[in-house]
Amino acid sequence: MSTVLSALHLGALLAAFFAVAALGRVLARAVRMPTVIGEIAVSVLLGPVLLAAFGKGVFTAILPADLTGVLKQIGEAGLVLFLIGVVHHLDRGGTGGWRGKALGRITVGAFVLPLLTGLVFAGWVLWFAPPDVRGTAPPVALVLMLAVAMSVTAVPVLARILEERSDLGRASGLSMMASVLIDTPAWLLLTVALGLAAGGLGGVWLAFATIGAGAVIAWFGHRALGSASEFASGRPRTTALVLAAVALGAGAAVHSLGLTAIFGAFLVGVMVPRGEAWSRVVALVSGVGRAFVPVFFVVAGATLSTSGVSAFPWIGVVLALVLGVAGKVGGGYAGARWGGEDQVTSLRVGVLVNTRGLTEIVVLQIGFTAGLLTPGLFVALLVMALVTTALTGPLLDVLTRRVGAAREEVSL
Repeated sequence: MSTVLSALHLGALLAAFFAVAALGRVLARAVRMPTVIGEIAVSVLLGPVLLAAFGKGVFTAILPADLTGVLKQIGEAGLVLFLIGVVHHLDRGGTGGWRGKALGRITVGAFVLPLLTGLVFAGWVLWFAPPDVRGTAPPVALVLMLAVAMSVTAVPVLARILEERSDLGRASGLSMMASVLIDTPAWLLLTVALGLAAGGLGGVWLAFATIGAGAVIAWFGHRALGSASEFASGRPRTTALVLAAVALGAGAAVHSLGLTAIFGAFLVGVMVPRGEAWSRVVALVSGVGRAFVPVFFVVAGATLSTSGVSAFPWIGVVLALVLGVAGKVGGGYAGARWGGEDQVTSLRVGVLVNTRGLTEIVVLQIGFTAGLLTPGLFVALLVMALVTTALTGPLLDVLTRRVGAAREEVSL
């Protein structure tokens, strides 16, 4: 009987989480923000709001520890499946006509300057932040973690924004491809940080050995799946089920070696061939995963609530926000100007690569789970991620209005 009640309780929680995510999307559309921002913000805040409104007793009754563990596994599985689609999309997106000095220099600017601002933020954390904000993470691992947190761009959210904007010209392609190119070194640096946190230099070598072996397996898998395109086309649901099982198995294997299961999703996403048949299969897998991503963020918020933020780091929030905007907008703008783009295009590129969204939240949750980020640092960087992403639309609107006003003055 208790098993049945637990199953009913779990089902009710999942239904509530889906409803909360839907509410977040509605609220985001009402204020003209990317829907994923509303979904993430409301989902993450659900746990803290429940705890503040009803107390720890009711909070524990609603989210008991045994079910929270199950929900964490469900959320991580959903994230793994969703990221297969993200990585497959990146794998398919060649640089094409965007090759050239502009793209390369934008990539350098939008990656290197944010890394430097991450070092500045790390300096504040190591030398000036209170001990409960600084935490006990190894200094080098913490510095790398913060540098990555400042440098990533959310390709899925950026792609969604660009779908809704047809007035951005060259800035659309340049910012998207630069963001794709930034992903690889950012995730590699995160791998180093996790390896250092897990086992020093030995952990780093194990991490890279795991990724290297996974890359070899992905290459052979890519060739094998290429010959199965006809089967995928005729039985997309069966193929999607097998692909999902492979991805979850890869995630579990990578996790057992000390890395995050998300790297398993990246390897499987790269392994899947291009083509219409496989795109349909990946869409099925990613769509199921996308439905369960809110569970991941609700559990993150609940974990944050129970961990506690003993002293809210207001200085850290302001510093992270200022450095985050300066690094990405400034780096993207400087790189575009260096690459020969005009001022308006350069400003648009800077604003677009400042979109952090889902990718940033995933990186922060990985760092928090690995013990690299304290609750205070997690909150500061979470606020930075949400605010910088929310600013994308309004800043683009301001630029568009100024360009229109300038053209009217010229015509007069």
